[in-house]
Amino acid sequence: MTKDNIRVGLIGFGMAGRIFHGPFIHAVPGLELTRIRESKAPNIQIAQDRYPKAAITANVEDIFADAAIDLVVIATPNASHFELAQKALLAGKHVVVEKPFTPTSEQATQLIELAQAQGKLLTVYHNRRWDSDFKTVQKVVASGVLGNVVEYKAHFDRFRPAVRENTWKEEVAPGAGIVFDLGSHLIDQALVLFGRPIEIFGDMRVQRKHSRIIDKFEATLYYENCTVTLSAGLLVKELSPRYTLHGDQGSFLKYGLDVQEKALNDGLLPHQSANWGVEPASIWGHLHTEHQGLKLKGTVESEVGHYRGFYENVYQAITGQAPLVVTPEQARDVITVIERIKQSSDEKRRVSF
Repeated sequence: MTKDNIRVGLIGFGMAGRIFHGPFIHAVPGLELTRIRESKAPNIQIAQDRYPKAAITANVEDIFADAAIDLVVIATPNASHFELAQKALLAGKHVVVEKPFTPTSEQATQLIELAQAQGKLLTVYHNRRWDSDFKTVQKVVASGVLGNVVEYKAHFDRFRPAVRENTWKEEVAPGAGIVFDLGSHLIDQALVLFGRPIEIFGDMRVQRKHSRIIDKFEATLYYENCTVTLSAGLLVKELSPRYTLHGDQGSFLKYGLDVQEKALNDGLLPHQSANWGVEPASIWGHLHTEHQGLKLKGTVESEVGHYRGFYENVYQAITGQAPLVVTPEQARDVITVIERIKQSSDEKRRVSF
């Protein structure tokens, strides 16, 4: 133990807590997973096997009341994010909230103001900023090889025609549906690259038989000299390029998905793999451009992805070593865009950000 150790309480050890949070908290020196809230026996067994030093509790209040815990990570269903984050902040904890931040931008504002009043860090787990493919897209855009980017398209599609049983993600509740789920990642990435849009046009619909939630969306974000199209659906058998970028000097296309989620679902852990987050050459992006007198056509080796980067930054921000990368204001902007997409879809018109 050192004085800089940050003790972490993790609320929820379902897919989010088990797959996307626990392994990367554990991978960061200085973060100590101290207590886990979970009630389902299979998940408890996994938590005990992986993190034997962490106490397991079925009562979330045990985490709020534990004076030794510095940071609370909320990895629970979307509808519960606001209430749990509010309680954690009032208990004097720093807080990480699984995306989406909150069901409404008004709730996000309340949490931001509370965190400021409490003097505590508040952030949202927009981990897909640390995907290998998005890191590569960022590098390509920043390099200038495309010139001025005039069109950007991003997809996050799956083929899941059957409505899944026994999952809160298929239930009607605040923050439910594909725009909050996969759309949050697409929107956050677009805002990182291009900032806030001027106008938004959105289309939200139900495509799967018996689905009770929005399971398809497409949105266009309009900027002064660029259009951004974001799309996610659950009835996509043959995948389009994940990213398509066109500029006044060239184009970049990227197929495939960052390899971390599959590795995690297969039971692999980041500290056990020397090649964590390394994409195979078969899904490297394709660049075709004319830049500074050079005609270039070929593949671009993908950057290495690692979600540990999110928690490394959280540790550094809490200990005063670096500014926070994912600010709560940025996460609130994601929710605002979702609200505008819904408004546009309902009113069938473009709306201002």
